[in-house]
Amino acid sequence: MTELAVTRTVPDEVTGPAVVLLHGFASSGAQDWPADRWARPLAAAGRETLVVDLPGHGASPRVDSAAEGTTSRVLEKLVAALQAVGADSVDVVGYSLGARLAWDLVAVSPIPVRRLVLGGLSPVEPFGAVDVAAARAAARGGDRPADQLTGMVLGMASAPGRDTESLLSLVEGLAREPFDPAAAPPGVPALLVGGADDPMSQGIDELAGHLPQGAVLRVPGDHLGALAGDEFQAAAVEFLR
Repeated sequence: MTELAVTRTVPDEVTGPAVVLLHGFASSGAQDWPADRWARPLAAAGRETLVVDLPGHGASPRVDSAAEGTTSRVLEKLVAALQAVGADSVDVVGYSLGARLAWDLVAVSPIPVRRLVLGGLSPVEPFGAVDVAAARAAARGGDRPADQLTGMVLGMASAPGRDTESLLSLVEGLAREPFDPAAAPPGVPALLVGGADDPMSQGIDELAGHLPQGAVLRVPGDHLGALAGDEFQAAAVEFLR
């Protein structure tokens, strides 16, 4: 199994589990988790960071088929990447797609997950409603999709520097195994963070209802603004203490 790209920052003195940082769709580890805002402050607090590029993103291998992009396959690759760097216990901070994967990771990972910070998470599966065939046709020069959601996902997948076909294969694969928060809710302490102006994360109170140890925090900003805001970063670091 091809390993995912992981950027590792190790402090001089380790005081707790490694912190795994999982980015959102059509982004990368470096884009969502700038070192100055995340790795360095966590290292100063004695925490190793493992910034992962998800399949089809950043420096990780592309996704060649929907079968490679299902939730279970992505989680297998994520676990293999954490095992390859020798992680024996982790905290996980995920945003958007990264948060969705972090939610399911707890149940399948042989590496114990101690705490979760889940930002920008939707209680429903957004990719299930994407017309992947129409998005592929448009990406190859056809008409732009009439469906607004499909057009939005295509726009994200076809931004400069993105491998559009690979990202659409990932979308198709994730839609085959839709996010079901009731199936295997994580039993570890979890902080759910949503932007006050982010429609995607307005259901985090519903998600918290599935968690035996869940807390909810609203921060300023829309989907991207909440991630970039100081309130989210500060709350995440404090929760992981």
